[in-house]
Amino acid sequence: MPNPSPELATPYPITEEHRAKYKTDGFILLRAVLSRAVIDSYRPVILDTVEKVSRSRDTQGRISDYSAMFTQVTNVWNQDETIRQIVFARRLAQIAADLMGVRGVRLYHDQALIKEPGGKPTPWHQDQYYWPLDSPNTITMWMPLVDVTPAMGSMAFVPGSHTNTSFPRMAISDTSQEFFENIIRQGNAPTPSFALSAGDVTFHSGWTLHSAHPNTSDRRREVLTIIYFADGTKILPPDNEHRKVDMEVFHPGQKPGEIAASPLNPLLYEKTV
Repeated sequence: MPNPSPELATPYPITEEHRAKYKTDGFILLRAVLSRAVIDSYRPVILDTVEKVSRSRDTQGRISDYSAMFTQVTNVWNQDETIRQIVFARRLAQIAADLMGVRGVRLYHDQALIKEPGGKPTPWHQDQYYWPLDSPNTITMWMPLVDVTPAMGSMAFVPGSHTNTSFPRMAISDTSQEFFENIIRQGNAPTPSFALSAGDVTFHSGWTLHSAHPNTSDRRREVLTIIYFADGTKILPPDNEHRKVDMEVFHPGQKPGEIAASPLNPLLYEKTV
């Protein structure tokens, strides 16, 4: 196992402008958070782990089939000690905490997401529909392991959608795509999307409405995501089947009302001053 790059522990400067934009829009794009050299050193191990888990046909507790959209492997940190270095990176967790304005963050889970050429679009949805977490302070980091253009399936967001409490709660599906697409069209809402280089990242709130384009290119879209939540967050009583499964899978042995802090939810960052 290689020694972790010092870059993974070096603070990344988050400004008041960054925090204000994240608070207003519910997402933010940050360039060159990790160097291409660091990404290139972890990418082969992540892809090898994805291949191994995919061959085993392990559903990892999922109750939905996303195979037409992407290949998904969750908690790759628990599969390989080298991958743990990047998933547990203090630099990334510090950004999450600073954007949300909290003292510390825990890991909810990570995901390696591979969208093959021809992969279908990911419908509009809100992540926190799936999470039994009693806090608005949840955030997902989305980091490509290769350069990604919109044609390869980059993310799109609806600015400010994280503050809309009137949306019905629904799972990712053709139904969610149709419903939210109509809302976006009627409101003439912008849906910004970006070309990203390996090591660029987006962070988005758990309630931010987002989707991903289809992969119409001839290259794979390879992404690592990490989901964080504020330290001290309690577990909600699950109000849908997805949250029930997530509680069992990502908070093993814990019950509603308890602080979410199972062995699968390590504290990844805490301010020291």
